[in-house]
Amino acid sequence: MVIACPDGGELAVEVLGAGPYTIEGVWGERLPSGRRELSLRVRYDGAEPAPGTVRVSGSVAAADPWWLIPGLFYGENRPEACERIFPRFEAGADRPGEMVSSRWGFRADRAATPAVMVWGDRSGLALIADEESALGTTGLAIEHDAGVATVSLLFPYQEYPITYYGSALALPPSEATHVWRPGEEHVLTLAACPLPADRHAYAPLLREDRDLRRAAAPVEPWHDVETAAGIAAEGLYRWHYDPDPGVLLETVGFDREVSGTDGERVDRQAMHVGWVSGIPWAAALLEHGLREQLPEHVAAAERVIDFICSNLSPSGTFWGTWYRASGWSQSWSHTKDALHARTLGEATLFLLRALRWRPNPLWEAAARSNLDAMLARQRPDGNLGTLHHAATGEVLSWSGASGLTWVAALAESGHLEAAERAGEYYASFVEDEFIYGAPEDVDLAPTSEDGYAAVLAYMALFRATGAPRWLDLARRAADWMLTFRYTYNVRFGPRTPLGVYGFATRGADQASPSNQHLHAYGLVCTAELVELSRALGDPYYADRAWETLDCFRQLIPAADGELNAYRGMITERYYQTDCFQPKGMYLTLSHAWSAGVLLLACEQVIAGGQARRHAEEVLRTGAPGGSPPERARC
Repeated sequence: MVIACPDGGELAVEVLGAGPYTIEGVWGERLPSGRRELSLRVRYDGAEPAPGTVRVSGSVAAADPWWLIPGLFYGENRPEACERIFPRFEAGADRPGEMVSSRWGFRADRAATPAVMVWGDRSGLALIADEESALGTTGLAIEHDAGVATVSLLFPYQEYPITYYGSALALPPSEATHVWRPGEEHVLTLAACPLPADRHAYAPLLREDRDLRRAAAPVEPWHDVETAAGIAAEGLYRWHYDPDPGVLLETVGFDREVSGTDGERVDRQAMHVGWVSGIPWAAALLEHGLREQLPEHVAAAERVIDFICSNLSPSGTFWGTWYRASGWSQSWSHTKDALHARTLGEATLFLLRALRWRPNPLWEAAARSNLDAMLARQRPDGNLGTLHHAATGEVLSWSGASGLTWVAALAESGHLEAAERAGEYYASFVEDEFIYGAPEDVDLAPTSEDGYAAVLAYMALFRATGAPRWLDLARRAADWMLTFRYTYNVRFGPRTPLGVYGFATRGADQASPSNQHLHAYGLVCTAELVELSRALGDPYYADRAWETLDCFRQLIPAADGELNAYRGMITERYYQTDCFQPKGMYLTLSHAWSAGVLLLACEQVIAGGQARRHAEEVLRTGAPGGSPPERARC
């Protein structure tokens, strides 16, 4: 049947399976975003039990559609040149073995908000539901055919043309089944919202939707901020720090007896200079050690930073990764001798920040060398490159937006002209709502980490210049980043680890459409989101930052034996859907960055002095107050 929408357009409602069914729909009041709730009463009138799936669909004319499933699907989703294999949209395509298709169906818990949106030639449409209904887990689907783009909700879900499980190996399509009994009746609740042509129209809709879900999705941290900081710092120092030669080991196994030798065969004997290990988290340990007057933590942090700064690549930048067996080497790239711009930029940015707390000639020289190298390679249009040859400095790839983190490093070191040129170049990624290329391990995939890098970059430019252009880009980047942030609490089986511990997912981020698990890396820009709220006089972004800090003060082992781990061991992955591992599990490896980013956020909040209260005060009084952090110059 077809149900007319009060504000124009229509939705098609059908039951896939043998009938007959009676369907009735009632619309609710229009909300400020344009959203309306739709209550569907569906009754099965058949004489024998039969499986049936309710599908609700809406369409727009679209020669070249743009899709958004928050945290899961962005436009084409996988750029054609991306070497990482995961679902990609291509008009007219049907190559499921390559994960390329014009039609895709997913289970709703893969999405940060259970919503599916499309923009067509002149307008768009959003359909929104809950993760679960009376018929089981909801499905989200997209399809394009003959110039028409369709978005659908399915009760229960169907995954097609393949099921994605985190690797290039396509698994068969899958689906949930509901068997209807004669006379069985259910009410399904969903929402529809017309969208203007502007792709950024998702922002007010998702903000409103998050507010509607918030009361039903409580998050209860296990520890206060100072306690969490202490646990995370101890985890970094006790488990990840190795004084020989002075590294933060990237991963450490929870089970120290799994292979004997105190788990060393499980621990990853490697350290990146930034990103998953290295300087950013050593800098957080340094700040914590200075504040708490813990000389052993200070010494450990200094030793790690000294070791990295003492071993620059022949091209003048940091190396990518240190391996115990082979020493310093390239980044995680298929390109020989390649160093990744985002990793180098993040290491340099947090080295500059460490210099505020601990002036050091070796560190300053390393920061200057990295900055000079990147300045020399920057193109006239502002592009800073993605892959750099470790020996020659030749830029091996200019694709993607991995240079965004360098914008913050350049701005905070006083190289403002270069930072602004780069900011203008990468602005198109933000304005196109498609930022990609930040993490080394997923090539040119769009990721939540691209959003963090953009927020860091444009807040640094705004802090340095006060220009409204950069503040607006920071706001847009934050809105895009927050599409990856879960707005509801996923329902876990009562006997799964996440179900047993009552893990609340609101505030956690989907890592990426390629890496579908929850992670805490969004804590890296906690201070920037608070600063953005202050600048806008709007507490929303600070509140979202606190939401994430609340989320990841869950599942922190405060004593040996908790969570089948040791005090301070913090996982990287929480499996909120069936990808990599069954839903409800968590990875039993502690990651240096997981402890480090939690410690960083806690220290930023402590240094800010009741940042949450201050953000609320800003909204009440309209007074921004405060002063930007001092910039290090190299």
